[in-house]
Amino acid sequence: MRLPGAVLAVLGLVFAAGCGDGKPAGGAPAAAGGKTIGVALRTRSHEFYKDLEAGLVEQAAKEHMTLVIQSAEADSSAQARQLEDLVTRKVDAIVLIPCESDTVAASLRGAAQAKIPVFTADIAAKGADVVSHVASDNFLGGKLAGEAMAKLLGGKGKVIVIDHPSVSSVQDRVRGFEEAIKAHPGIQIVGKPSSDGERVKAQAVMEDSLTRHADLAGVFGINDDSALGALRAVEAAGRTGISIIGYDATPEAQAAIKRGSALKADVIQYPKQIGAKTISAIAAHFAGGKVEKITPVDVGIVDAESLSKK
Repeated sequence: MRLPGAVLAVLGLVFAAGCGDGKPAGGAPAAAGGKTIGVALRTRSHEFYKDLEAGLVEQAAKEHMTLVIQSAEADSSAQARQLEDLVTRKVDAIVLIPCESDTVAASLRGAAQAKIPVFTADIAAKGADVVSHVASDNFLGGKLAGEAMAKLLGGKGKVIVIDHPSVSSVQDRVRGFEEAIKAHPGIQIVGKPSSDGERVKAQAVMEDSLTRHADLAGVFGINDDSALGALRAVEAAGRTGISIIGYDATPEAQAAIKRGSALKADVIQYPKQIGAKTISAIAAHFAGGKVEKITPVDVGIVDAESLSKK
């Protein structure tokens, strides 16, 4: 991904744990008078998290902060070790995007003992004491997806949700989707199989669902890998009359919508804003300002009509 100038300017102060020895690149010290922030990413393999990281980096440059960035690639055990490493390094604060919402609290005990403030982004850490959680309004995003699905199906039909129930943000999306669907008794959610947010698994889940439900009318994929995996299965099977709605509005998903595929709509998030607002919350915290416990970031929905106007 091509990075803007502001990102390139700060890269000399940023360490990516998966690519180096654990020190800021080039051995550069923390910015004069600034803070060193440890970042524990869930993954770098999704476009969403690449953009979120870019937002962190750009805002950190503005705030004269140094980032020590690590990525667990969805491995909760690796993330636990990385969090321990950040505590050992005595970073001033930690930004965490958990691999698993329900279990990560235990990995934050060291930060609590060291009195290192923790901020979560995108995915909440259940049971953990964090200063602030910055994330999309995922419940609203789920509702928008549900309303779009009801419109596409004319208020009736069988639907599945391709789920990832161990992630808090996904739980909120599914709750919002279900809330919207309740207003349409003609729509029945007939399954919520999990694909762990992975495209290959989503394709397999969709293939099974097509076999189980010959009259399936709709699919809500909790992220774009889920939606695009489902789309691959639908197209391979030559099935028509199925409407898919995704979540993230990645360029690939938008292209699929534009070409008139079964992927009809997508909830759009603003991950760079999530990253930037997380760093701003850290800056406010160290300045003694008021920091909201939860900072929601707006979402929207895109479809062929809205994309044609861009």
